[in-house]
Amino acid sequence: MAERRGRFITLEGIEGAGKSTQVDTVCATLQDAGIELVVTREPGGAPIAERIRALLLDRDNRGMASDAELLLMFAARAEHLYQKILPALETGRWVICDRFTDATYAYQGGGRGVDPARIAMLENLVQGSLRPDLTLLFDLPAADGLARARGRAEPDRFEAETVAFHERVRAAYLQIAARDPRRVHIIDAGQPAEQVSSAVAASLRAHLEQPRSPQCNP
Repeated sequence: MAERRGRFITLEGIEGAGKSTQVDTVCATLQDAGIELVVTREPGGAPIAERIRALLLDRDNRGMASDAELLLMFAARAEHLYQKILPALETGRWVICDRFTDATYAYQGGGRGVDPARIAMLENLVQGSLRPDLTLLFDLPAADGLARARGRAEPDRFEAETVAFHERVRAAYLQIAARDPRRVHIIDAGQPAEQVSSAVAASLRAHLEQPRSPQCNP
């Protein structure tokens, strides 16, 4: 399998952590370094995946079985990978993705209680060896994040979950970061926006100075 040339950067965090707001900082920092980017999101990022996203976020589907939710996440991811992420990486562009498989371990694993081994099986099936080169984890207390998220608009199916659910999600994210600190950089999302942006830019500049670990496409 051919080695990819672009790098894959993901942004993770609970609801209201400010990931989407910081996408502009990520783009500006990397574009200043002359890097060509593709910005995308999960679930979604490709036409069929966006239709699956609508099912997953619709509050009318709040009774969805956890296995159905898990499989829909990976169905959307498979389409996203082959329609957008892999083609971009193969042409040397860097991909910036608002959430990826860490979110599945956090939301479906931590939040729903799905066995991480089952998630790992689907991860390997859908992604092969592809993993993010860098993940920025925007962290803040669950209650604070939910207060932000619910103040913006009508909450979606995940935003409408309990604080206890989101506390489990946050704990799962922090466990991921503890296991893989080289890849996952924790950003204190409770700081003022300017300080968050500075921390994001610093992490990206440090990443630019490091050689990329060789990985293969699925």
